Amino acid sequence: MTAIDAAALDRMLNLLPRRYKGPGGVAGVVKDGQVIARHAWGFADMYRRLPMTAATRLPICSLSKQFTCALLLDQFEDPAALDLHVRDFIPDYRDTLPTVEQLCHNQSGLRDYWALTVLQGAEPEAEFTREMALPLIARSKTGHFPAGKLYSYNNANFRIIGELIERGTGRAFGELLAERIFAPAGMKTAELAADTRFPLDGVVGYEGNDDVGFLPAQNGVFWFGDSGIAASLDDLLAWELHIDATRNDPRSLYNRLSVPVTYADGSPASYGYGLRRDTVGGIKITGHGGGLRGFSSFRLHAAEERLSVVVMFNHDTSTFTAATALLNAALGREAASDAVRPENWDGLWLDEEQGLVVRTVQETTGVKLYYAPSAARLTVSADGVARGHAVSLKKDGELLVMQRESENLKVIARPLSPIEWADSADIAGRYWSEELDAYVEIESRAGAVHAMFQGMLGTGPVERMYALAEDIWIITTRRAMDAAPPGDWTVQVERNAAGDVAGLTIGCWLARKISYRRQARDRQASAGPSQVSDTNEPLAPS
Repeated sequence: MTAIDAAALDRMLNLLPRRYKGPGGVAGVVKDGQVIARHAWGFADMYRRLPMTAATRLPICSLSKQFTCALLLDQFEDPAALDLHVRDFIPDYRDTLPTVEQLCHNQSGLRDYWALTVLQGAEPEAEFTREMALPLIARSKTGHFPAGKLYSYNNANFRIIGELIERGTGRAFGELLAERIFAPAGMKTAELAADTRFPLDGVVGYEGNDDVGFLPAQNGVFWFGDSGIAASLDDLLAWELHIDATRNDPRSLYNRLSVPVTYADGSPASYGYGLRRDTVGGIKITGHGGGLRGFSSFRLHAAEERLSVVVMFNHDTSTFTAATALLNAALGREAASDAVRPENWDGLWLDEEQGLVVRTVQETTGVKLYYAPSAARLTVSADGVARGHAVSLKKDGELLVMQRESENLKVIARPLSPIEWADSADIAGRYWSEELDAYVEIESRAGAVHAMFQGMLGTGPVERMYALAEDIWIITTRRAMDAAPPGDWTVQVERNAAGDVAGLTIGCWLARKISYRRQARDRQASAGPSQVSDTNEPLAPS
Protein backbone atom coordinates (compact mmCIF):
# COMPACT_ATOMS: atom_id res chain seq x y z
CA MET A 1 0.00 0.00 0.00
CA THR A 2 1.12 3.54 -0.77
CA ALA A 3 2.04 5.92 2.03
CA ILE A 4 -0.06 9.05 2.36
CA ASP A 5 1.40 12.35 1.21
CA ALA A 6 -0.09 14.44 4.02
CA ALA A 7 1.24 17.77 2.74
CA ALA A 8 -0.15 17.24 -0.79
CA LEU A 9 -3.50 16.12 0.61
CA ASP A 10 -3.71 19.18 2.85
CA ARG A 11 -2.90 21.48 -0.07
CA MET A 12 -5.59 19.90 -2.23
CA LEU A 13 -8.20 20.14 0.53
CA ASN A 14 -7.49 23.85 0.84
CA LEU A 15 -7.67 24.27 -2.94
CA LEU A 16 -11.18 22.75 -3.23
CA PRO A 17 -13.10 25.98 -2.50
CA ARG A 18 -11.12 27.81 -5.19
CA ARG A 19 -11.18 25.10 -7.83
CA TYR A 20 -14.84 24.10 -7.30
CA LYS A 21 -16.41 27.47 -6.75
CA GLY A 22 -19.73 27.60 -4.97
CA PRO A 23 -21.50 28.32 -1.69
CA GLY A 24 -20.06 25.44 0.33
CA GLY A 25 -18.92 21.87 0.59
CA VAL A 26 -17.41 19.07 2.64
CA ALA A 27 -14.70 16.51 1.95
CA GLY A 28 -13.10 13.71 3.93
CA VAL A 29 -10.59 10.90 3.58
CA VAL A 30 -10.30 7.54 5.35
CA LYS A 31 -7.05 5.56 5.25
CA ASP A 32 -6.33 2.21 6.97
CA GLY A 33 -9.45 2.45 9.10
CA GLN A 34 -8.80 6.02 10.32
CA VAL A 35 -10.28 9.36 9.34
CA ILE A 36 -7.26 11.37 8.22
CA ALA A 37 -9.10 14.40 6.84
CA ARG A 38 -12.39 16.19 7.59
CA HIS A 39 -12.85 19.48 5.79
CA ALA A 40 -15.91 21.78 5.61
CA TRP A 41 -16.11 25.26 4.11
CA GLY A 42 -18.58 27.92 3.08
CA PHE A 43 -22.25 28.07 3.89
CA ALA A 44 -25.19 25.69 3.95
CA ASP A 45 -27.46 28.75 3.51
CA MET A 46 -25.93 31.95 2.12
CA TYR A 47 -28.91 34.10 3.04
CA ARG A 48 -29.03 33.08 6.70
CA ARG A 49 -25.23 32.71 6.93
CA LEU A 50 -25.60 29.13 8.15
CA PRO A 51 -22.12 27.56 8.11
CA MET A 52 -21.45 24.26 6.35
CA THR A 53 -20.07 21.69 8.79
CA ALA A 54 -19.13 18.03 8.85
CA ALA A 55 -22.40 17.42 10.70
CA THR A 56 -24.62 19.17 8.12
CA ARG A 57 -26.85 16.66 6.38
CA LEU A 58 -26.94 16.99 2.61
CA PRO A 59 -28.87 14.99 0.01
CA ILE A 60 -26.43 12.30 -1.07
CA CYS A 61 -28.36 11.94 -4.32
CA SER A 62 -27.56 8.77 -6.29
CA LEU A 63 -25.11 7.52 -3.68
CA SER A 64 -28.41 6.23 -2.27
CA LYS A 65 -28.46 3.47 -4.89
CA GLN A 66 -25.74 1.41 -3.20
CA PHE A 67 -27.66 1.55 0.07
CA THR A 68 -30.83 0.41 -1.71
CA CYS A 69 -28.92 -2.56 -3.13
CA ALA A 70 -27.28 -3.25 0.24
CA LEU A 71 -30.71 -3.44 1.84
CA LEU A 72 -31.91 -5.75 -0.94
CA LEU A 73 -29.01 -8.15 -0.32
CA ASP A 74 -29.52 -7.89 3.43
CA GLN A 75 -33.19 -8.82 3.23
CA PHE A 76 -33.16 -11.34 0.38
CA GLU A 77 -30.45 -13.97 0.16
CA ASP A 78 -31.23 -14.47 -3.52
CA PRO A 79 -32.74 -11.41 -5.24
CA ALA A 80 -33.87 -13.69 -8.07
CA ALA A 81 -36.75 -14.70 -5.79
CA LEU A 82 -38.29 -11.34 -6.67
CA ASP A 83 -37.88 -11.64 -10.45
CA LEU A 84 -41.48 -12.67 -11.06
CA HIS A 85 -42.71 -9.49 -9.40
CA VAL A 86 -40.97 -7.16 -11.86
CA ARG A 87 -43.98 -7.67 -14.14
CA ASP A 88 -46.15 -5.94 -11.50
CA PHE A 89 -44.44 -2.64 -12.31
CA ILE A 90 -44.39 -2.91 -16.13
CA PRO A 91 -47.52 -4.97 -16.87
CA ASP A 92 -47.66 -4.05 -20.59
CA TYR A 93 -43.99 -4.68 -21.30
CA ARG A 94 -43.60 -6.63 -24.55
CA ASP A 95 -39.85 -7.30 -24.48
CA THR A 96 -38.08 -9.82 -22.25
CA LEU A 97 -38.48 -8.76 -18.64
CA PRO A 98 -35.29 -7.72 -16.87
CA THR A 99 -34.28 -9.59 -13.73
CA VAL A 100 -33.85 -7.88 -10.38
CA GLU A 101 -30.07 -8.23 -10.72
CA GLN A 102 -30.22 -6.53 -14.12
CA LEU A 103 -32.12 -3.69 -12.46
CA CYS A 104 -29.32 -3.45 -9.87
CA HIS A 105 -26.69 -3.40 -12.61
CA ASN A 106 -28.42 -0.80 -14.87
CA GLN A 107 -28.74 -3.47 -17.56
CA SER A 108 -32.53 -3.55 -17.66
CA GLY A 109 -32.93 -1.82 -21.02
CA LEU A 110 -35.75 0.28 -19.58
CA ARG A 111 -35.75 3.96 -20.48
CA ASP A 112 -35.01 6.37 -17.66
CA TYR A 113 -38.22 7.67 -16.17
CA TRP A 114 -36.78 11.08 -15.29
CA ALA A 115 -35.95 11.63 -18.96
CA LEU A 116 -39.46 10.48 -19.83
CA THR A 117 -41.01 13.11 -17.55
CA VAL A 118 -39.92 15.64 -20.20
CA LEU A 119 -41.81 13.74 -22.90
CA GLN A 120 -44.80 13.40 -20.56
CA GLY A 121 -45.19 17.16 -20.26
CA ALA A 122 -43.63 17.85 -16.87
CA GLU A 123 -42.72 21.35 -15.75
CA PRO A 124 -39.18 21.32 -14.32
CA GLU A 125 -40.14 22.89 -10.99
CA ALA A 126 -43.37 20.96 -10.51
CA GLU A 127 -43.96 18.51 -7.66
CA PHE A 128 -43.56 14.83 -8.40
CA THR A 129 -45.00 12.63 -5.66
CA ARG A 130 -44.33 9.00 -4.88
CA GLU A 131 -47.78 8.14 -6.24
CA MET A 132 -46.91 9.56 -9.66
CA ALA A 133 -43.86 7.38 -10.24
CA LEU A 134 -45.33 3.93 -10.70
CA PRO A 135 -48.01 4.91 -13.28
CA LEU A 136 -45.25 6.56 -15.33
CA ILE A 137 -42.99 3.51 -15.13
CA ALA A 138 -45.96 1.24 -15.91
CA ARG A 139 -46.41 2.86 -19.33
CA SER A 140 -43.23 1.15 -20.56
CA LYS A 141 -43.97 -1.25 -23.40
CA THR A 142 -40.53 -1.78 -24.91
CA GLY A 143 -36.90 -1.28 -23.92
CA HIS A 144 -34.24 0.59 -25.84
CA PHE A 145 -32.02 -2.50 -25.81
CA PRO A 146 -32.48 -6.15 -24.74
CA ALA A 147 -32.04 -6.72 -21.01
CA GLY A 148 -28.47 -7.69 -20.17
CA LYS A 149 -26.93 -6.48 -23.43
CA LEU A 150 -25.73 -2.96 -22.53
CA TYR A 151 -25.47 -0.48 -19.70
CA SER A 152 -27.76 2.52 -19.50
CA TYR A 153 -28.34 4.63 -16.42
CA ASN A 154 -31.94 4.38 -15.27
CA ASN A 155 -33.29 5.65 -11.99
CA ALA A 156 -36.48 3.61 -12.42
CA ASN A 157 -34.46 0.43 -11.88
CA PHE A 158 -33.82 1.45 -8.27
CA ARG A 159 -37.28 2.88 -7.73
CA ILE A 160 -38.64 -0.57 -8.56
CA ILE A 161 -36.12 -2.22 -6.22
CA GLY A 162 -37.19 0.05 -3.37
CA GLU A 163 -40.82 -0.86 -3.93
CA LEU A 164 -39.95 -4.57 -4.14
CA ILE A 165 -38.16 -4.38 -0.78
CA GLU A 166 -41.17 -2.79 0.91
CA ARG A 167 -43.62 -5.26 -0.60
CA GLY A 168 -41.41 -8.24 0.06
CA THR A 169 -40.70 -7.40 3.70
CA GLY A 170 -43.90 -5.63 4.74
CA ARG A 171 -41.68 -2.97 6.34
CA ALA A 172 -41.20 0.70 5.54
CA PHE A 173 -38.14 1.30 3.37
CA GLY A 174 -36.81 4.15 5.53
CA GLU A 175 -37.20 2.16 8.75
CA LEU A 176 -35.31 -0.78 7.28
CA LEU A 177 -32.49 1.47 6.07
CA ALA A 178 -32.12 2.97 9.54
CA GLU A 179 -32.21 -0.39 11.32
CA ARG A 180 -30.27 -2.64 8.97
CA ILE A 181 -27.79 -0.28 7.24
CA PHE A 182 -27.29 3.03 9.03
CA ALA A 183 -27.19 1.77 12.62
CA PRO A 184 -24.67 -1.07 12.08
CA ALA A 185 -22.44 1.31 10.10
CA GLY A 186 -22.54 4.02 12.76
CA MET A 187 -24.26 6.52 10.45
CA LYS A 188 -25.90 8.24 13.39
CA THR A 189 -27.81 11.01 11.64
CA ALA A 190 -28.44 9.55 8.16
CA GLU A 191 -32.06 9.09 7.20
CA LEU A 192 -34.41 8.73 4.27
CA ALA A 193 -35.52 12.29 3.47
CA ALA A 194 -37.36 11.53 0.27
CA ASP A 195 -39.21 14.83 -0.20
CA THR A 196 -36.71 17.28 -1.65
CA ARG A 197 -38.98 20.23 -0.92
CA PHE A 198 -37.88 19.97 2.71
CA PRO A 199 -34.10 19.46 2.97
CA LEU A 200 -32.75 18.68 6.44
CA ASP A 201 -30.70 20.97 8.69
CA GLY A 202 -31.72 24.12 6.80
CA VAL A 203 -29.36 23.34 3.95
CA VAL A 204 -30.00 25.03 0.60
CA GLY A 205 -28.84 23.81 -2.80
CA TYR A 206 -27.78 26.44 -5.31
CA GLU A 207 -27.78 26.78 -9.09
CA GLY A 208 -25.42 29.05 -10.97
CA ASN A 209 -21.77 29.99 -11.05
CA ASP A 210 -19.51 32.94 -10.37
CA ASP A 211 -20.36 34.47 -13.76
CA VAL A 212 -24.12 34.69 -13.20
CA GLY A 213 -24.28 34.29 -9.42
CA PHE A 214 -25.89 31.61 -7.27
CA LEU A 215 -29.61 31.30 -6.63
CA PRO A 216 -31.49 28.75 -4.50
CA ALA A 217 -32.50 25.72 -6.56
CA GLN A 218 -36.11 24.57 -6.66
CA ASN A 219 -36.72 20.87 -6.12
CA GLY A 220 -40.11 19.18 -5.99
CA VAL A 221 -39.31 15.49 -6.46
CA PHE A 222 -40.07 12.66 -4.04
CA TRP A 223 -37.20 10.15 -4.30
CA PHE A 224 -37.43 6.54 -3.27
CA GLY A 225 -34.72 3.93 -3.83
CA ASP A 226 -32.98 5.84 -6.62
CA SER A 227 -32.12 8.75 -4.33
CA GLY A 228 -33.61 10.29 -1.20
CA ILE A 229 -31.06 9.65 1.57
CA ALA A 230 -29.65 12.62 3.47
CA ALA A 231 -26.38 12.21 5.37
CA SER A 232 -23.58 14.29 6.80
CA LEU A 233 -19.91 13.99 5.98
CA ASP A 234 -19.48 12.31 9.36
CA ASP A 235 -22.16 9.77 8.40
CA LEU A 236 -20.48 8.91 5.12
CA LEU A 237 -17.05 8.68 6.73
CA ALA A 238 -18.62 6.23 9.18
CA TRP A 239 -19.77 4.17 6.18
CA GLU A 240 -16.20 4.14 4.84
CA LEU A 241 -14.88 3.06 8.25
CA HIS A 242 -17.47 0.28 8.31
CA ILE A 243 -16.34 -0.86 4.86
CA ASP A 244 -12.75 -1.05 6.08
CA ALA A 245 -13.67 -2.82 9.33
CA THR A 246 -15.56 -5.55 7.43
CA ARG A 247 -13.11 -5.82 4.52
CA ASN A 248 -12.03 -9.38 5.39
CA ASP A 249 -15.56 -10.73 5.72
CA PRO A 250 -16.68 -12.13 2.34
CA ARG A 251 -20.29 -11.87 3.53
CA SER A 252 -20.05 -8.19 4.41
CA LEU A 253 -22.51 -6.06 2.50
CA TYR A 254 -19.89 -3.98 0.73
CA ASN A 255 -17.96 -7.04 -0.41
CA ARG A 256 -21.21 -8.46 -1.76
CA LEU A 257 -21.98 -5.17 -3.51
CA SER A 258 -18.50 -5.12 -5.04
CA VAL A 259 -18.46 -8.61 -6.58
CA PRO A 260 -17.58 -8.85 -10.30
CA VAL A 261 -20.55 -8.40 -12.62
CA THR A 262 -21.00 -9.45 -16.25
CA TYR A 263 -23.32 -8.76 -19.15
CA ALA A 264 -25.49 -11.48 -20.67
CA ASP A 265 -22.71 -12.28 -23.17
CA GLY A 266 -20.28 -12.93 -20.32
CA SER A 267 -18.18 -9.81 -20.81
CA PRO A 268 -17.27 -7.91 -17.64
CA ALA A 269 -19.49 -5.02 -16.58
CA SER A 270 -18.22 -1.91 -14.84
CA TYR A 271 -21.42 -1.22 -12.89
CA GLY A 272 -23.27 -3.40 -10.44
CA TYR A 273 -25.41 -3.13 -7.30
CA GLY A 274 -25.38 0.66 -7.39
CA LEU A 275 -21.58 0.90 -7.64
CA ARG A 276 -19.23 1.74 -10.46
CA ARG A 277 -16.13 -0.40 -10.84
CA ASP A 278 -13.52 1.95 -12.21
CA THR A 279 -9.82 2.65 -12.55
CA VAL A 280 -8.33 6.05 -11.78
CA GLY A 281 -4.67 6.46 -12.64
CA GLY A 282 -4.16 2.72 -12.49
CA ILE A 283 -5.90 2.36 -9.11
CA LYS A 284 -9.03 0.21 -8.95
CA ILE A 285 -11.94 1.86 -7.19
CA THR A 286 -15.59 1.32 -6.48
CA GLY A 287 -17.81 4.31 -6.04
CA HIS A 288 -20.68 6.43 -7.23
CA GLY A 289 -21.62 10.01 -7.86
CA GLY A 290 -24.88 11.83 -7.59
CA GLY A 291 -26.61 15.06 -8.44
CA LEU A 292 -29.81 16.74 -7.43
CA ARG A 293 -30.63 20.24 -8.54
CA GLY A 294 -28.32 22.34 -6.38
CA PHE A 295 -26.34 19.43 -4.92
CA SER A 296 -23.50 17.15 -6.04
CA SER A 297 -21.75 14.22 -4.36
CA PHE A 298 -19.16 11.53 -5.00
CA ARG A 299 -17.55 8.80 -2.91
CA LEU A 300 -14.93 6.26 -3.89
CA HIS A 301 -13.16 3.36 -2.21
CA ALA A 302 -9.78 1.98 -3.28
CA ALA A 303 -9.79 -1.42 -1.54
CA GLU A 304 -6.16 -2.30 -2.28
CA GLU A 305 -5.02 0.99 -0.73
CA ARG A 306 -7.59 0.88 2.09
CA LEU A 307 -8.41 4.44 1.07
CA SER A 308 -11.78 6.19 0.74
CA VAL A 309 -12.71 9.72 -0.34
CA VAL A 310 -16.02 11.56 0.11
CA VAL A 311 -16.93 14.94 -1.43
CA MET A 312 -20.28 16.79 -1.28
CA PHE A 313 -21.22 20.29 -2.51
CA ASN A 314 -24.42 22.31 -2.18
CA HIS A 315 -23.97 23.41 -5.79
CA ASP A 316 -23.68 21.52 -9.06
CA THR A 317 -19.95 21.18 -9.72
CA SER A 318 -17.94 18.07 -10.54
CA THR A 319 -17.43 16.16 -7.31
CA PHE A 320 -15.92 13.33 -9.34
CA THR A 321 -12.91 15.39 -10.38
CA ALA A 322 -12.64 16.78 -6.84
CA ALA A 323 -12.66 13.26 -5.32
CA THR A 324 -10.12 11.89 -7.78
CA ALA A 325 -7.90 14.94 -7.20
CA LEU A 326 -7.94 14.14 -3.48
CA LEU A 327 -7.18 10.49 -4.24
CA ASN A 328 -4.16 11.41 -6.34
CA ALA A 329 -2.95 13.99 -3.83
CA ALA A 330 -3.24 11.57 -0.93
CA LEU A 331 -1.13 9.02 -2.80
CA GLY A 332 1.38 11.62 -3.98
CA ARG A 333 0.52 11.13 -7.62
CA GLU A 334 0.41 13.56 -10.52
CA ALA A 335 -1.58 12.77 -13.63
CA ALA A 336 0.65 12.19 -16.64
CA SER A 337 -0.46 13.26 -20.11
CA ASP A 338 0.71 12.63 -23.66
CA ALA A 339 -1.91 14.96 -25.11
CA VAL A 340 -1.29 16.72 -28.41
CA ARG A 341 -3.09 19.67 -29.95
CA PRO A 342 -6.26 18.41 -31.68
CA GLU A 343 -6.78 18.96 -35.39
CA ASN A 344 -9.90 18.52 -37.57
CA TRP A 345 -12.11 17.28 -34.76
CA ASP A 346 -15.21 19.40 -35.38
CA GLY A 347 -17.82 16.96 -36.64
CA LEU A 348 -21.34 15.65 -36.75
CA TRP A 349 -22.22 11.96 -37.00
CA LEU A 350 -25.21 9.68 -36.54
CA ASP A 351 -25.23 6.55 -34.39
CA GLU A 352 -27.95 4.77 -36.34
CA GLU A 353 -28.25 1.78 -34.00
CA GLN A 354 -28.96 3.91 -30.94
CA GLY A 355 -30.68 6.65 -32.93
CA LEU A 356 -28.45 9.39 -31.50
CA VAL A 357 -26.42 12.24 -32.92
CA VAL A 358 -22.73 12.37 -32.03
CA ARG A 359 -21.23 15.87 -32.02
CA THR A 360 -17.59 16.76 -31.50
CA VAL A 361 -16.27 20.26 -30.95
CA GLN A 362 -12.56 20.95 -31.17
CA GLU A 363 -11.09 23.01 -28.35
CA THR A 364 -7.55 24.27 -27.72
CA THR A 365 -6.72 21.48 -25.30
CA GLY A 366 -8.95 18.68 -26.52
CA VAL A 367 -12.30 17.59 -27.89
CA LYS A 368 -15.73 18.15 -26.39
CA LEU A 369 -18.08 15.22 -27.03
CA TYR A 370 -21.87 15.56 -27.03
CA TYR A 371 -23.63 12.21 -26.81
CA ALA A 372 -24.67 11.37 -23.23
CA PRO A 373 -26.56 13.83 -20.97
CA SER A 374 -23.44 15.81 -20.09
CA ALA A 375 -20.71 16.82 -22.51
CA ALA A 376 -17.44 14.93 -22.04
CA ARG A 377 -13.99 16.41 -22.51
CA LEU A 378 -11.38 14.23 -24.22
CA THR A 379 -7.71 14.72 -24.96
CA VAL A 380 -6.06 13.63 -28.18
CA SER A 381 -2.94 11.45 -27.91
CA ALA A 382 -0.08 11.08 -30.36
CA ASP A 383 -1.80 7.99 -31.84
CA GLY A 384 -4.69 10.19 -32.99
CA VAL A 385 -7.20 8.73 -30.53
CA ALA A 386 -9.26 11.08 -28.37
CA ARG A 387 -9.67 9.65 -24.88
CA GLY A 388 -11.69 10.59 -21.86
CA HIS A 389 -13.05 8.82 -18.82
CA ALA A 390 -14.39 5.45 -20.04
CA VAL A 391 -14.74 6.66 -23.64
CA SER A 392 -12.53 6.92 -26.72
CA LEU A 393 -12.96 8.25 -30.26
CA LYS A 394 -11.01 7.47 -33.39
CA LYS A 395 -11.61 8.12 -37.05
CA ASP A 396 -11.86 5.32 -39.59
CA GLY A 397 -11.99 7.08 -42.94
CA GLU A 398 -15.21 9.09 -42.86
CA LEU A 399 -16.61 7.04 -40.01
CA LEU A 400 -16.27 7.80 -36.32
CA VAL A 401 -15.64 4.85 -34.01
CA MET A 402 -16.62 5.44 -30.40
CA GLN A 403 -15.79 2.87 -27.73
CA ARG A 404 -17.77 3.16 -24.50
CA GLU A 405 -16.30 0.31 -22.51
CA SER A 406 -18.32 0.93 -19.36
CA GLU A 407 -21.52 0.49 -21.39
CA ASN A 408 -20.43 -2.57 -23.43
CA LEU A 409 -21.10 -0.34 -26.43
CA LYS A 410 -19.15 0.21 -29.64
CA VAL A 411 -20.56 2.86 -31.94
CA ILE A 412 -19.71 3.19 -35.63
CA ALA A 413 -21.25 6.49 -36.65
CA ARG A 414 -21.63 7.80 -40.17
CA PRO A 415 -20.92 11.43 -40.98
CA LEU A 416 -23.71 13.95 -41.46
CA SER A 417 -23.57 17.03 -43.65
CA PRO A 418 -24.35 19.94 -41.33
CA ILE A 419 -26.88 22.59 -42.33
CA GLU A 420 -27.57 25.93 -40.71
CA TRP A 421 -31.24 26.10 -41.62
CA ALA A 422 -34.00 23.84 -42.91
CA ASP A 423 -37.56 24.53 -44.01
CA SER A 424 -39.55 23.42 -40.99
CA ALA A 425 -43.02 23.91 -42.44
CA ASP A 426 -43.44 20.26 -43.41
CA ILE A 427 -42.52 18.92 -39.96
CA ALA A 428 -44.79 21.31 -38.05
CA GLY A 429 -47.76 19.50 -36.54
CA ARG A 430 -48.86 17.08 -33.86
CA TYR A 431 -47.44 13.58 -33.28
CA TRP A 432 -48.51 10.75 -31.00
CA SER A 433 -46.37 8.04 -29.37
CA GLU A 434 -47.97 4.65 -28.73
CA GLU A 435 -45.02 3.74 -26.49
CA LEU A 436 -45.66 6.66 -24.14
CA ASP A 437 -49.33 7.41 -24.85
CA ALA A 438 -48.20 11.02 -25.20
CA TYR A 439 -47.88 13.79 -27.77
CA VAL A 440 -45.36 16.24 -29.16
CA GLU A 441 -46.38 19.32 -31.08
CA ILE A 442 -43.90 21.12 -33.33
CA GLU A 443 -44.46 24.77 -34.14
CA SER A 444 -42.65 26.71 -36.85
CA ARG A 445 -42.92 30.47 -36.78
CA ALA A 446 -40.79 33.17 -38.39
CA GLY A 447 -37.73 30.93 -38.63
CA ALA A 448 -37.95 29.68 -35.05
CA VAL A 449 -38.89 26.07 -34.36
CA HIS A 450 -40.10 24.79 -30.98
CA ALA A 451 -41.43 21.51 -29.62
CA MET A 452 -43.99 21.11 -26.84
CA PHE A 453 -44.53 17.79 -25.06
CA GLN A 454 -47.87 16.76 -23.61
CA GLY A 455 -48.71 13.65 -21.61
CA MET A 456 -49.74 12.26 -18.27
CA LEU A 457 -47.92 15.05 -16.39
CA GLY A 458 -49.55 17.90 -18.31
CA THR A 459 -48.14 20.28 -20.90
CA GLY A 460 -44.50 21.14 -20.52
CA PRO A 461 -42.64 24.30 -21.53
CA VAL A 462 -41.75 24.80 -25.17
CA GLU A 463 -38.30 23.50 -25.99
CA ARG A 464 -35.92 24.91 -28.61
CA MET A 465 -35.44 22.83 -31.73
CA TYR A 466 -32.67 23.16 -34.32
CA ALA A 467 -31.85 21.53 -37.65
CA LEU A 468 -28.49 19.75 -37.75
CA ALA A 469 -28.63 17.87 -41.04
CA GLU A 470 -31.22 16.82 -43.57
CA ASP A 471 -34.15 15.37 -41.58
CA ILE A 472 -32.04 15.39 -38.40
CA TRP A 473 -32.94 17.86 -35.64
CA ILE A 474 -32.19 18.30 -31.96
CA ILE A 475 -34.40 19.45 -29.14
CA THR A 476 -32.36 20.94 -26.32
CA THR A 477 -33.52 20.17 -22.80
CA ARG A 478 -31.26 21.89 -20.31
CA ARG A 479 -33.70 21.84 -17.40
CA ALA A 480 -35.75 18.90 -16.17
CA MET A 481 -37.20 17.56 -12.94
CA ASP A 482 -34.04 15.56 -12.32
CA ALA A 483 -30.70 17.28 -11.80
CA ALA A 484 -29.11 15.70 -14.86
CA PRO A 485 -31.43 16.76 -17.70
CA PRO A 486 -31.60 14.63 -20.85
CA GLY A 487 -29.53 17.11 -22.83
CA ASP A 488 -30.05 16.90 -26.59
CA TRP A 489 -32.93 14.84 -27.96
CA THR A 490 -32.15 13.54 -31.44
CA VAL A 491 -35.14 13.89 -33.77
CA GLN A 492 -35.12 11.83 -36.96
CA VAL A 493 -37.81 12.70 -39.49
CA GLU A 494 -39.48 9.71 -41.15
CA ARG A 495 -41.04 10.11 -44.59
CA ASN A 496 -43.37 7.92 -46.63
CA ALA A 497 -42.86 6.85 -50.24
CA ALA A 498 -44.31 10.15 -51.45
CA GLY A 499 -41.77 12.10 -49.41
CA ASP A 500 -44.32 13.37 -46.91
CA VAL A 501 -43.53 13.42 -43.20
CA ALA A 502 -45.11 10.35 -41.58
CA GLY A 503 -43.54 10.41 -38.17
CA LEU A 504 -40.55 11.05 -35.94
CA THR A 505 -38.12 9.02 -33.90
CA ILE A 506 -37.04 10.89 -30.78
CA GLY A 507 -34.40 9.79 -28.32
CA CYS A 508 -31.61 10.74 -25.95
CA TRP A 509 -28.96 8.58 -24.30
CA LEU A 510 -31.26 7.95 -21.33
CA ALA A 511 -34.33 7.13 -23.45
CA ARG A 512 -33.61 6.02 -27.02
CA LYS A 513 -35.60 5.54 -30.23
CA ILE A 514 -39.17 6.45 -29.27
CA SER A 515 -41.52 6.41 -32.25
CA TYR A 516 -44.14 9.10 -32.91
CA ARG A 517 -46.79 8.99 -35.65
CA ARG A 518 -48.08 12.14 -37.30
CA GLN A 519 -51.68 13.03 -36.48
CA ALA A 520 -54.29 14.42 -38.81
CA ARG A 521 -54.04 18.17 -39.21
CA ASP A 522 -57.57 18.56 -37.91
CA ARG A 523 -56.81 17.91 -34.25
CA GLN A 524 -60.44 17.29 -33.37
CA ALA A 525 -60.49 14.47 -35.93
CA SER A 526 -57.12 13.01 -35.00
CA ALA A 527 -57.14 9.42 -33.92
CA GLY A 528 -55.31 8.58 -30.72
CA PRO A 529 -56.07 6.58 -27.59
CA SER A 530 -55.64 9.58 -25.29
CA GLN A 531 -57.93 12.54 -24.85
CA VAL A 532 -56.53 15.64 -26.57
CA SER A 533 -56.15 18.59 -24.25
CA ASP A 534 -55.06 22.17 -24.89
CA THR A 535 -54.80 22.99 -21.18
CA ASN A 536 -52.12 22.43 -18.59
CA GLU A 537 -54.15 19.62 -17.05
CA PRO A 538 -52.80 16.07 -17.39
CA LEU A 539 -54.16 14.03 -20.27
CA ALA A 540 -56.68 11.38 -19.36
CA PRO A 541 -55.08 7.93 -19.34
CA SER A 542 -56.10 5.41 -21.93
